[in-house]
Order: sequence, then C-alpha cells, then structure tokens
Amino acid sequence: MSQSLLQVAAAAVLVLGAAALAWRLGLGLARPILLAATRAAVQLTAVGALIALVFHVPALAFAFLAVMATTAAITSGRRLRALAAGPRAAAVAIALPALGVTGLLVAVGAFDATPRAAIPTAGILIGGAMAATTITGRRLIEGLAAGGDEIETRLALGDAARAALAPLTRQAIATGLIPAIDQTRSVGLVTLPGTFVGLVLGGASPAEAARLQLTVLLALLAVELVSAVLVSELIARACVAPGERVVVALRP
Repeated sequence: MSQSLLQVAAAAVLVLGAAALAWRLGLGLARPILLAATRAAVQLTAVGALIALVFHVPALAFAFLAVMATTAAITSGRRLRALAAGPRAAAVAIALPALGVTGLLVAVGAFDATPRAAIPTAGILIGGAMAATTITGRRLIEGLAAGGDEIETRLALGDAARAALAPLTRQAIATGLIPAIDQTRSVGLVTLPGTFVGLVLGGASPAEAARLQLTVLLALLAVELVSAVLVSELIARACVAPGERVVVALRP
C-alpha cells in the first residue's frame, strides 16, 4: 500500500473509532463526526484543485479569499443566529481583522505578495477569527439570555445601558481568547503548529520555520482579540434600544 493510501486509511480508522465511541456513550455526535469528516475529505480535495489553479492564475486569489471569508462568516453566523444581529456581526468581526492583517503583513514584506504565501496566511487568520467570533458571540448571547436580572439591577442603579452590559462583554471576550492565549503560551512545548510542521516537511530549516510560525502566531493572537472585541461590540450595540433600554430578542 502506498504511503498516501496508508495515510487516508489510518485517518479513516481513527474517525470511525471516534464516531463509534460517541455512539457508545450516547453523545449524539456520531453522525455529525462522520458528516464533518466526509465534508472535510470532499472539501480538501476540491480546495487542493482550486489552489493549484489559483497558483497558475494569481488574479483568482482575491475571489478565493472572498470565498473563504464568506464561508467563515456563514459558519459562525449560524452559531449566532439566536440573535438577529448575530450573523451580520460575525461577518464583520471575521473579515475586517483577518483580511486587514493579511494585507498588512504582505504590505510590509513579512510575506511575499503571491497567492502561494497570502492564501495560507489568510486561511489561518480567517480560521482563528472565526473561532474567536463564534466562542465570544455565543458566550455573550448566553450571558444576555441568563443575565437579565443582573442587567436590570444595574440599570435600576443608574448605570447606562452600555455600562450595564460591560461585565458580560468582558467575560465573553476573555472566554473567546482562552484558546488563542493557551495556544500561544504552549507552542513548541505542547503542540507544533501546522505552519511550522509544513515548512519543515517542505525542506525549510527549523530556524526559518520557527520565525515564520512566530509571525503567524502573534498575528493570529491580535486578529482573534480584535474579532472578539468587534463581535461583542456589535452585539451589545444591537441590544441597546432608544432610551437606554436593553432589549435581548432571541430567536427560538
């Protein structure tokens, strides 16, 4: 069996084992795990072909970036759809910091202005922004749903609406940044990130791989913080009605 087939077979066995364990424990996750794995296989096959095309037609890179950002916004927006403003907030919180920082890194020469360098970098930043947006947004929406009495008490004591919401937004942002902070603190000790591993496997020296990984990792930390702040700010604004009232209208 060739190495490529062996890799696919090993991965398939692992995901089947995970699905079987989820089914045995009654978690209700067996089907989602199998569907996610199947989608990943199909999507990565298609994306591999598309990226190969983009490398030959650089002008397509902008369309590819737009598709990545749009897909991330839709994915995160679905998680935040309990609030009417959630999907729109997710789109802004993902696209602005991720694409903005990608453009900045390319503009200052940290990465070459080529699809081969820009697309993987943007993909990592968009993925991080999506994760921070989803976690922060969901935590804030849950806090708004459960913290009505606390908010009303603060308003009754004379706090402005935004001040009454501030503790919830701070908690949500802190929760959304936990994975990014832990990843940054433990890099090299607990995990070897994908950029580092990919560069080393591609023939780069460990020193060069570490330098590029550090650049991406620190940029990712900044992007995720901005995404968390943006989504919490936009959701909080959507909940403040005229007259300094806090209105949390959640969808069923």
